[in-house]
Amino acid sequence: MTISVLLADDQELIRSAVRSLIALAPDLTVVGEATDGVEAVNLAKQLHPDVVLMDIRMPNKNGIEATQEICADHDLADVRVLILTTFEEDEYVVNALRAGASGFIGKGTNTDDLLGAIHIVRAGESLLSPHATQVLIDRYVRPLPQDPADERPLRGLEELTDREREVLFLVAQGLNNTQIADEFVISPATVKTHVGRIMTKLYAHDRAQLVIAAYETGLRTPGPR
Repeated sequence: MTISVLLADDQELIRSAVRSLIALAPDLTVVGEATDGVEAVNLAKQLHPDVVLMDIRMPNKNGIEATQEICADHDLADVRVLILTTFEEDEYVVNALRAGASGFIGKGTNTDDLLGAIHIVRAGESLLSPHATQVLIDRYVRPLPQDPADERPLRGLEELTDREREVLFLVAQGLNNTQIADEFVISPATVKTHVGRIMTKLYAHDRAQLVIAAYETGLRTPGPR
């Protein structure tokens, strides 16, 4: 089954390079290219790609705003956003994850990592290694004060079962379903069911947002700076 990809980057050179790399994979295809955030949202609605490879800094509407709009659209619920970034833009990455992005990858990455990232995100996993998760969380995420106008994250956390809390705790460490299954001596399918229920209760788009929710609700706390 071919995975369709929408490229969103205002630099033609970057789009051309990424397009050439994707062309090397027989099961990936570029279905469209956007030069700014507004065009990215419009093309996502028109083409309904499996994955949007999204730059952050773009004119008219930046990648974070475009990601939020795409991920908030119920008609695009199965569209995954993978952020293209550079290491010095970590502070934007957390905002992108909050907006619904499924992960991030550097623009200087090699071919295998780029193609692998697209497959991982399309499969419903978040592209957050334990190390990358910890670095981002320690640097930028702190528990949020409860807002009486929007109690959904805290209320959702209270609705989790003990096992669901345990699973969320490990998700926040960057563990995948197989690793969590090994930890609890259960099947990966059971873990997948738990994760799905947690997403529903926490109003999360994917695992990346679960990581953010776990820290912002205080289930996990960042390490010392």
